[in-house]
Amino acid sequence: MNRVGVVLVAAGSSTRTGGETPKQFQMLGLRPVFIASLEPLLPFADEVVVVVPAGREDHTKTALGAAGLSVAAVVTGGDRRRDSVESGLAALSDNVEFVLIHDAARPFATADLIRRVLDAASISGAAIPAAPVPEPVKRVEDGAVVATLDRSVLRLAQTPQAFRRDVIVNAYFALGDDDVTDEAVAVELAGTVVSVVSGDPGNAKITGPDDLELARLRADAAAGLNAGVRVGIGTDCHRLVEGRRLVLGGISIPFDKGLDGHSDADVLTHAICDALLGAVAAGDIGHHFPPGAPEFKDISSIILLERVVAIVAENGYEPASIDATVVAERPRLAAHIPAMREKLAEAMAVPASAISVKATTTEGTGPEGEGIAITAHAVTVVRERDRT
Repeated sequence: MNRVGVVLVAAGSSTRTGGETPKQFQMLGLRPVFIASLEPLLPFADEVVVVVPAGREDHTKTALGAAGLSVAAVVTGGDRRRDSVESGLAALSDNVEFVLIHDAARPFATADLIRRVLDAASISGAAIPAAPVPEPVKRVEDGAVVATLDRSVLRLAQTPQAFRRDVIVNAYFALGDDDVTDEAVAVELAGTVVSVVSGDPGNAKITGPDDLELARLRADAAAGLNAGVRVGIGTDCHRLVEGRRLVLGGISIPFDKGLDGHSDADVLTHAICDALLGAVAAGDIGHHFPPGAPEFKDISSIILLERVVAIVAENGYEPASIDATVVAERPRLAAHIPAMREKLAEAMAVPASAISVKATTTEGTGPEGEGIAITAHAVTVVRERDRT
């Protein structure tokens, strides 16, 4: 097999799932649906193009970066599926010979299925997976059955669909300005035979809200997770220096030194931010608020926490509880902990009873014990918001 390109079609508005967030960007376990759909194709891909709705480009790049994925391009789709696919094809490098085109809302394609459809396309130039129709099919007119179709010759087309690149490009050119329901139709109309491999009934597409709910249950079961609950861990450490104000948990603490950093260097709040971001697999605080960026100079970390809570919400979750520990030999923090809990709770829109803050020492050992630095650790639980 020569170089293979993947075009992931994530440009639909997905109005049938309801809500403001298109289905391909809603969460499935710890990652968005579109990333779950992309991951099985990566071992077969020499390069990847993701096609998204206008205005979703930066969001998509951020989500890909948080997942540790690098793609050739994120491009803007069109009003029709064929427009989006053609944008994706145009973004592939010239030396890509075969193309896998996949729905971003079909997250359960298997390696075996992908390999079989690619192998078939390498012989015929075009191949699709198609599953048998499991139930009787009726043709209905005016509310009455007029025919029962022979389902033994019917199949449900799936993706990924595989094509030699020139086959699909030429098929779209021959189509003129007409639209098609899937890529295979364009190739069929151009007169090229499309091979069919056995599809997988489990390779279901998320269409409506019930499909999304079932997909989440499948993903949670496969991961051995409790549906709707995620846990994150965060740690931060800053050096103590003179001439800085000491801020912990959004509270100014009387002390002769403060923590060194680009923002207010609030290690407690930073650890909580990283725990929250980790719980939804959305990167870390440095990814979202780069150190050295002028807009974050001396910014209150409570403001950053509020923004992190918004990111968590965009990923479909909300904070449920925090358990945090500050490690410092001095100053003594017990008297300030109630105020910290109230401040943090306000920023996260949770009751103070959901926030645990503890302080401990290292008995004079290490940088904390020597008064050189302060460290904070945090564990957070987040829960799913209303899925609609």
